[in-house]
Amino acid sequence: MSKFTREEALEYHRLKGKPGKVAIVPTKPMDTARQLSLAYSPGVAVPVLEIAKNPEDAYEYTSKGNLVAVVSNGTAILGLGNLGPLASKPVMEGKGVLFKKFADVDVFDIEVDELDVEELIKVVAAIAPTFGGINLEDIKAPECFEVETRLKAMLDIPVFHDDQHGTAIISSAGLINALDIVGKKIGDIKVVVNGAGASAISCSKLAIRLGVKPENLLMLDSRGVLHTEREGLNKYKKEFVVETDARTLDDAMVGADVFYGLSVADVLTKDMVKSMAKDPIIFAMANPDPEIKPELAKEVRPDCIMATGRSDYPNQVNNVLGFPFIFRGALDVRATSINEEMKVAAVKALAALAREDVPDSVLRAYGKESMQFGREYIIPAAMDPRVLLWEAPAIAQAAMDTGVARRIIDIEEYRKELAFRQGKGARMHHLIMNKAKSSGGKKRIVFEEGEESKIIRAAARVKDEGIGHPILLGNEARIKAKVEELALDFEPEVINPRDKERRDKYGEAYYKLRQRKGMTLRYAKEIMRRSTVFAPMMIKMGEADAVVSGLTYDYPDVIRPALKIHHTAEGTDIVAGVYLMVVENRVYLFTDATVNIDPSAENLATIATLAADFAKQLEIEPRVAFLSFSNFGSTPHPHSNKVAKAVELVKKNRPDLAVDGEMQADTAVVAEIIDKRYPFSDVKDANVLVFPSLDAANIAYKLLARLGKAKAIGPILLGMGAPVHVLQTGDEVHGIVQIAAVAVMDAMSRE
Repeated sequence: MSKFTREEALEYHRLKGKPGKVAIVPTKPMDTARQLSLAYSPGVAVPVLEIAKNPEDAYEYTSKGNLVAVVSNGTAILGLGNLGPLASKPVMEGKGVLFKKFADVDVFDIEVDELDVEELIKVVAAIAPTFGGINLEDIKAPECFEVETRLKAMLDIPVFHDDQHGTAIISSAGLINALDIVGKKIGDIKVVVNGAGASAISCSKLAIRLGVKPENLLMLDSRGVLHTEREGLNKYKKEFVVETDARTLDDAMVGADVFYGLSVADVLTKDMVKSMAKDPIIFAMANPDPEIKPELAKEVRPDCIMATGRSDYPNQVNNVLGFPFIFRGALDVRATSINEEMKVAAVKALAALAREDVPDSVLRAYGKESMQFGREYIIPAAMDPRVLLWEAPAIAQAAMDTGVARRIIDIEEYRKELAFRQGKGARMHHLIMNKAKSSGGKKRIVFEEGEESKIIRAAARVKDEGIGHPILLGNEARIKAKVEELALDFEPEVINPRDKERRDKYGEAYYKLRQRKGMTLRYAKEIMRRSTVFAPMMIKMGEADAVVSGLTYDYPDVIRPALKIHHTAEGTDIVAGVYLMVVENRVYLFTDATVNIDPSAENLATIATLAADFAKQLEIEPRVAFLSFSNFGSTPHPHSNKVAKAVELVKKNRPDLAVDGEMQADTAVVAEIIDKRYPFSDVKDANVLVFPSLDAANIAYKLLARLGKAKAIGPILLGMGAPVHVLQTGDEVHGIVQIAAVAVMDAMSRE
């Protein structure tokens, strides 16, 4: 858990003179008098009348369908107790921030100064027409049960008390995985639940729904076990009364398989943990301090699986894994409620995701080298961006299956839409992936650095997602050991460049290619030990379709051997590197940023046509701008003249392309500049930007990526005589998979 001081926390909330964590921003332009008229009077009258005729149209013309109310009266503020509605506002704003960050759901936080249950219900019901869903928060038990139950019956939008159900969903996902790891069946286990508040009751109900036998679940409140001789229990506790001789937590823990702690710190002792059954599962979820610290539990029971509510220990039961994505799925099918089937769907989605390979971005966020399914990782990490793509569709599907959805959607298309919500680059990423997958996963992709963990993980995803058939170069024993170490369900095809039979065969073929370039047969066979030579030879020998390399090699060390074998593509005499730069919802191609240091006019013309043709492969209609410090001859100089000459060459040789220049960068991308100053130009609002030199392109793409927060995809190698593509040193798994998909697209385009 990150450490911070009291002052740092206060400063964070008042930072930069704009107190709090949330704000409202307009979603439509309001820069002209006409736009203001559309936004308010008289234009607003049109949707008003439509909604009056058909209330469902509110989802079409207002923010209702993406707006949730986070409502609290401040009677049970996260571990701090009853401090009132105003004191709860920082927490409710925090909830709103999490909704927005993780699932792009907008929130109004509503703090209600009301303790009476009837009046609180009236307030929430009265404001409900504004919202697509209601998230109840930090309302004490047992009142919270009554408030939620009554509102669910009254309203036709989802009402969800996260303190109850969020904890239940996340802990249940962890329970499923923990039981699988220790080899126990849910119907056989004995569960002890310490605490009888909102979270404890919801966790227990969901555990029973998943298969725990009611008679095998012992619940305790502050007075001990809920047993048949207890008196004075409210109706919610009475549901969990069992016939038992156990009276205390000490009694209950003897032989228990699972402990759910939803109570207070340090209530579980080492002796109690000692008395549990083999491979005990301990979910000590009290916040901020658990019922027992993991190191103490493991000291007496090293065979235990531990989870807490804290981020500084493995297996954090964090509600942020639930509510944003549950509401996202419910809102998107306009669900009338969040039912039990939807909660179970969320549990199963989270449990399944925990078994998947963890992205590098998540490892980096948590400062970890690896996170693998097992005793220390049974619940997905809160920062895992894939939770949205797994949980929200599961919720939407369950809503449709159970008849509470008012809108029917295609789940696969929905997953794509959700990915696009995750920001820059998602739409282009999915286009590349889908084009590669259309090959049926049959293209053989050679990964030169096959013993690297990132390459192995990327290869596993390439195979699993149907992008292609990966071939790893390296020592088979070492690669298979790493596959096991990484806990991947992956059977790789491995080829060792040191294998003599194949090396001799490739060496003879390479000798024939290079014998008049000073190559001897002996050296040709010897050089096949190098994967940078061996891999492109696999394409030449018809035993592979594409090559991906460069994670640990320098860029030239990959390109030079490949060019010696395959040369450049037909019709071109140079190779160029292009980056896809995604800025908000727009895609630009920057070239050449990796290969040609000081290209001639002829080189620039070739680079431009390569980039334009690649844009068409990506279903982008290219508008090509040649960049310079000069606008259309305004500053004659050998540098700008070179660019102007390149423009003329392309216009002559490729009249089918929209090309112009030389022009300054802002002229190229701001249509108004062309309209006002250079209306003669064939290109405005360009999307293929041809830089005059490698240093200009390289500097531009790196500054835009770092300072402009653009998403860079690449480098993508154009003009090679075969599908050989180069990674950036240290690329993450996600980037390696992307380049592999580009390599498959390249191989397909050559058929």
